[in-house]
Amino acid sequence: MKDADNATTTPGGDSGSTIGYGAVFSVREFRPIFAAHVLSLLGGVLAEVALAVLIFAETGSAVLSALVFALTYLPYALSGLLLSGIADRYPSRRVLVSCDVLSCGCVAAMAIPGAPVVLLFALRVAVSLIAPLFTGTRAASLADILEGERYVLGRSLVRIVAQGSQIAGFGLGGLVLVWLTPRSALLLTACTFAGSALLLRLGTADRPARATGSGRLMRESIASAGRLMADPRIRALLLMWWVPPMFFIVAEGLAAPFAKAAGIGTVGFGLFLAAMPAGTAVSEVLAGTLLSPAARDRIVLPLAGVSLLPLVLFALDPSLPLALVLLVLTGLCAAYALGMDRWFVDDVPDQMRGQAMSLLGAGLMTLQGLGITIGGALAEWAPPYAVIAGSGVGGTLSVLLVLRMVRRTRAVPAALAA
Repeated sequence: MKDADNATTTPGGDSGSTIGYGAVFSVREFRPIFAAHVLSLLGGVLAEVALAVLIFAETGSAVLSALVFALTYLPYALSGLLLSGIADRYPSRRVLVSCDVLSCGCVAAMAIPGAPVVLLFALRVAVSLIAPLFTGTRAASLADILEGERYVLGRSLVRIVAQGSQIAGFGLGGLVLVWLTPRSALLLTACTFAGSALLLRLGTADRPARATGSGRLMRESIASAGRLMADPRIRALLLMWWVPPMFFIVAEGLAAPFAKAAGIGTVGFGLFLAAMPAGTAVSEVLAGTLLSPAARDRIVLPLAGVSLLPLVLFALDPSLPLALVLLVLTGLCAAYALGMDRWFVDDVPDQMRGQAMSLLGAGLMTLQGLGITIGGALAEWAPPYAVIAGSGVGGTLSVLLVLRMVRRTRAVPAALAA
């Protein structure tokens, strides 16, 4: 691993000035990857909505219907620990296509008439176990396809689309279900995964695996995760990826009780959910378009340090307009992620990049699930606005501790490759 002080560029140059998002799409291989990403996101959102509606229709249970969404988070930790080694041991294209094909099969099986609820949940868990492996492998493969500034902007585009799916995805899913039955929507979802697999198979090069291994896959995956977490620099960067979203997500998780307490109705509820993702998407576009790579590096630590402070002002029990402003401000601070992308890809050894990306995604989703759970439990005995404010205070203190670790490890070389 390179020293962080010298890790301001990735191979291939483009480090002195901003080249714009158009340069990323000029890379032929990125275009099918991006299109496949859009299809996978649409399929994932549609599957969640359709399956939740189907489960509720079959059982009449709101708890079981909500469990469909909870299962988006829960299996990530297990998959990230046990299966992450696949991302580096096998060629990326083979892993990505296999993940899409398996997801397609699982979702198609959900659409079988008369499928028992237990089977539907088992298939949902299977799709959730596949997801972190897919996202980690794709993130690692971007560094093979995109160089220098293009890699940072490519990762940014992936996140922008993900934020956009939060803003529009569930509304689109509900609209689709006006015309289609839940099972028909699940079949449509299976087609999106099949389309993604086809795009990746035909549109990307077949590169060799990054690492070789002859031991047991799960044991090696756990050992590799341990080595990654044992390295001070990578541990600090992983925590910086994980900790802020764990506290950000509390506000979104409490959108429904906040809307009810504030009397803002369903429109206000939707605006509340969309505000932070909208700010995040805008911040990514502005940072990627207006700032040079060096400027993005400089804003990482200060911007991350203040990112949760707007949530502290929820202690004022804000009206909807003020609450939306505070959430948008919180989202705007997410521009620090572009600098983090550069640091992470430079500091993780190439032969462990897929495992590191899978572990990053697994921890991110798991801790967000934990944040939602804790926030919901606290909201049982405290007003939602107070819980959100508390997440801002606790999150800021936690992030400052993590930033101290990041700053201390900037000149520490890794011994992971040894």
